[in-house]
Amino acid sequence: MVKKSVTVKRESGLEARPIAMLVQKASQFSSQVHIEVGTKSINEKSIMGMMSLSVGNGDQVVVVTEGVDEVAAADEIETYLMAQ
Repeated sequence: MVKKSVTVKRESGLEARPIAMLVQKASQFSSQVHIEVGTKSINEKSIMGMMSLSVGNGDQVVVVTEGVDEVAAADEIETYLMAQ
């Protein structure tokens, strides 16, 4: 299992289009991919779950991956969340 604390640096935060892109990225991996915000843990491959989050620029999240490609998945998600 890989856990990475990430500060979101996307100017618009996580709105509909960035969430859709994030779900697509997470779905490319066979590992389980979750994002933790406060007490919530959401499957990043679930568009509905991700839409329930309210994550803005500068917010802190934890990316949790588990599986055969967990390191690559965590790195890819971290890079996406930190892109400006």
